Amino acid sequence: MIQAILTDIEGTTSSLSFVKDVLFPYARRHLADFVQAHAHEPEVRRWLTEVGSAVGRTLTDEQAVAQLLQWMDEDKKITPLKALQGLIWEEGYRQGDFTGHVYADAVQCLRAWHAQGLRLYVFSSGSVHAQKLLFGHSDAGDLTPLFTGYFDTTVGAKQQPASYLAIAATIGLAPAAVLFLSDIQGELDAARAAGMSTCHLVRDAAPDPAAVHRQVTDFSQIALD
Repeated sequence: MIQAILTDIEGTTSSLSFVKDVLFPYARRHLADFVQAHAHEPEVRRWLTEVGSAVGRTLTDEQAVAQLLQWMDEDKKITPLKALQGLIWEEGYRQGDFTGHVYADAVQCLRAWHAQGLRLYVFSSGSVHAQKLLFGHSDAGDLTPLFTGYFDTTVGAKQQPASYLAIAATIGLAPAAVLFLSDIQGELDAARAAGMSTCHLVRDAAPDPAAVHRQVTDFSQIALD
């Protein structure tokens, strides 16, 4: 029996265009100014130092910014990049520059599942901080009370079964009691290899009955059996 739902964000609860056309360009435009204004703060300094550690040498702040911009261009899933993006997006959300897109069908089902007593978790390549910001400042209001916990790449890569085993252990459930939702087959393959149930969101295509994972076009079609 499914006792918890673990969901991806980009392409699953939220549109790809919001992330790619709103969040990513915003972080890129504001990165240099943000680092200049906040480099003295311990958290920002920590992540700038991590950029140097990732490339194996000490970097000036300007060099760290250049490296971060390169990673953005390459769409790298690197923890210091994701952490700094989250801090920049926090300013954007709080200033009202944008709100977090969440599909209406996802909002409705997340609320219904929470009301039924299911535990809801998020696993995204974006930082936990960025996840909470998106759901906390969503188009539908503050959705964070619906979620029991959040996971990012500090728990492991999204296409590695060990990450899903670690999540199951952390939340205290057998993998078989968890349903993982994503739009990426490699992530679904990893979750299934760890023993989780899976459901493949294909929002812009017709479901393929012969697909490796059960496919649906929106959350209302997700079965919990």
